[in-house]
Amino acid sequence: MAIGGCDIRFEQEIEEELVSICEPVIFEDTPLVQCTADPAQHAIAMDLAPEGEETPYRSLRELSFAERPDGAPHIVFAANGGMFDEEGFPIGYYVEDGRRLTVLNQRDGPGNFHMRPNGVFFGDGPAGPWQVLDTERFASRGQRPNFATQSGPMLVVNGELHPDIQPNGTSLRIRNAVGVDELGRAHFVMSEVPVSFGKLARYYRDVLNVDNALYLDGSVSQIWDVPNDRLETGSPIGPLIVVTMQDENS
Repeated sequence: MAIGGCDIRFEQEIEEELVSICEPVIFEDTPLVQCTADPAQHAIAMDLAPEGEETPYRSLRELSFAERPDGAPHIVFAANGGMFDEEGFPIGYYVEDGRRLTVLNQRDGPGNFHMRPNGVFFGDGPAGPWQVLDTERFASRGQRPNFATQSGPMLVVNGELHPDIQPNGTSLRIRNAVGVDELGRAHFVMSEVPVSFGKLARYYRDVLNVDNALYLDGSVSQIWDVPNDRLETGSPIGPLIVVTMQDENS
């Protein structure tokens, strides 16, 4: 018991040393939370299910309970990362640790995912370079990334707002998205209150100066800000984007 207690205190001390990558911001009178991963300090991966299992996590809480290998880099942030079916499996392109689980989805269909152009958030390595590209441009790459998740619609495409997104539409949801700036930093933004596509897109274009930003999901959007002990729960989710501190031994 004494040994176990020491382990717990040591783990808590490590967690206290983590610095949050998230900060509250206000844009056009709307509260948002912006979380920025820096390739000089952080690594990014996709995570669908616990190691050795096939059933998706379906929540950030389940991820927080999952056992991690000894010496694994500490998680600093996680969020839902792309659209999924009723069982939690991705409906678009998905690559985890270099393994492709689903192929690029270029089919027509209903809903936000099929609002062309949609896109892919990916990284050629855990520590970058990270990118967001519309699906058509991504398809021309011909190279499998280290991680990837396909979602839609794109919010910003080559510096311009998605052509079918209204400046302030009537559809308001808790929404989250991702974009990568010219310094290679990945910006994850989630609204604290229901927000329109247009306002979220303008934040990426006008404040973050991101040329390409991708909508991840709405209504189910959740984050896990580990240093600030913010672990959100809600409706079941699917693929997860996980940001860790870089592995000093790699």
